[in-house]
Amino acid sequence: MNESGQRRWVAAVYSAVGALIVAGPLLGPGYLLLRDAVSTPRSYPTDSALGLGDAAPRAVPQDALLATLSPVVDGGLIVKVVLVVALWAAAYGSAVLARELLRASIGPQLVAATVALWNPYVAERLLQGHWSLLTGYAALPWTALAAHRIRAGDRVGRGWGALAGSLAAAGLTPTGALLAGCTALVLVRPRHLPATLALWMAASAPWLTATLLSGSAAAPSDPAGIAAFAARAEPGLGTLGTLAGLGGIWNSEAVPDSRMTPLAAIGTVLLLVIVALGVRAVATDADEPDLRHVGRALLLLAAVAILFPALGATTWGMHVLEWLVATVPGAGLLRDTQKYVALALPVYALCAAAGCALLARRFSADTTLPTTPATTPKTARTAATATVAAVFVALLVLPLFDLAWGVGGAVQAVAYPSSWQRVAERVDGPGNIAVLPGGMFRKFRYSGAAPVLDPAPRMLPNDVLQTGKLPVRGRTVAGEGTRAAEVETLLLQGGSASDLGRLGVGWVLVEHTTPGPLGASATTLAQLEPRYQDPELALYRVPGVIELRGSSTTHRVLACAAHFLWGAILIAGPLIALGARARSRTKTRG
Repeated sequence: MNESGQRRWVAAVYSAVGALIVAGPLLGPGYLLLRDAVSTPRSYPTDSALGLGDAAPRAVPQDALLATLSPVVDGGLIVKVVLVVALWAAAYGSAVLARELLRASIGPQLVAATVALWNPYVAERLLQGHWSLLTGYAALPWTALAAHRIRAGDRVGRGWGALAGSLAAAGLTPTGALLAGCTALVLVRPRHLPATLALWMAASAPWLTATLLSGSAAAPSDPAGIAAFAARAEPGLGTLGTLAGLGGIWNSEAVPDSRMTPLAAIGTVLLLVIVALGVRAVATDADEPDLRHVGRALLLLAAVAILFPALGATTWGMHVLEWLVATVPGAGLLRDTQKYVALALPVYALCAAAGCALLARRFSADTTLPTTPATTPKTARTAATATVAAVFVALLVLPLFDLAWGVGGAVQAVAYPSSWQRVAERVDGPGNIAVLPGGMFRKFRYSGAAPVLDPAPRMLPNDVLQTGKLPVRGRTVAGEGTRAAEVETLLLQGGSASDLGRLGVGWVLVEHTTPGPLGASATTLAQLEPRYQDPELALYRVPGVIELRGSSTTHRVLACAAHFLWGAILIAGPLIALGARARSRTKTRG
């Protein structure tokens, strides 16, 4: 293996070790169950999994992917593999981006990888359970690299194939698709915009199709979500400083302990100084005009990504966004504005790598050591680069030391009681499933101290009704659907079994070990047929259920076709890129 190949393996292995250090507790048996993350042994291709329910399709196509693969491979294992690969891809992709755009040596590459992996954004989104969003985050350096290759004149299809795969990987969640789409559209040449936009729409087909077919495209979001999900300031930094340091998630409980101490300010200052050292090199020092354009475009994108959520956290900014989400269909994707700070990742990694190389050159040039066969200028530069890189990595890692090992052990695998499997086996008839206690979040004895989304929608073979109401910062943000809320109210008021049946409810699941409102539901449950009972769960059959017509066959076919298209792009894109790379190497050798 030549020296270049060895450097690539070093960056790849370094990134893999970092990913395993972060995700270590997930490597054992069990399932990721933390706040918004719900992995289960098996899930099902229900209307909700395809994005055809009442709620906005926020978990499309990830739920359909798990429903397709989990009958063959354990669903919990799939989620853990995707998460670890995403962490690795974010780090290694940033190293590759620095290598190809800056001609960076291995030391600066490792600095770029560290910036991508070891930062508050990764920590906070892990604690919030946003494993699929992190796939979109991980796709950004690869998207930037693919767009650069297209801009530079990709004649063999490598750039387009890589861009297709990156957009599809990011499209595991709608927000990830928006992040990657923005990155690609900003970087390609104007003549490539139509093809790039078409490719983005194809890679985003599952949630775009579900939004149109389900009717949620016409449903506005609750304006209360803007203030509830606004970016949060950390001690000593203010909102703008927190966001510039890649932090600021709305949920103060989904934050590493170190970020609630002076280490937050120290870590942010160190990160920004490291990034600032390389800004000029990225923006102006590149020899090729295309590289300068890419650097400047990424710097502008990062500035917008930081300023947008900062302005969205001001009073007048909240008013503008509240009007937007209440008026413009689909604008609810903008309510968690801090998500979009991820767009700063590619240029932060590039600037950190450039700053490392710049400082190393200055140190090696200033050395007063006499030149000998053992200390040539080249070896002096190599030693200086290694030293600066090691210092930069330490300065990035130490202030956020508790990102290691599942953010201080908070992100770990849990074991479900066997009750869930027994209940799933007994749901053998038509009708939606209503769940008690009321609400969407749970605290089980086996899930830890943090609230978790109810696993029932992914555990059970029929559609589970959920109101979509989110308790955030002392507020309740309303969901998009109405029937689930009507059913929940009926249960809590002790309504009749016949009324439940008329609403299409065929089953009622009671989760005993979690707090939550039960109201007068005992009156309703007394009218139902018990099907299963243990200390964890109870399942009741609703007699005389009137099966409501769900999504039409045409809608399901279209939704499945959109998912198939996404899957084909996800697989074919990287294969095309790899084939083009192999052909290019063959021509070069020939």
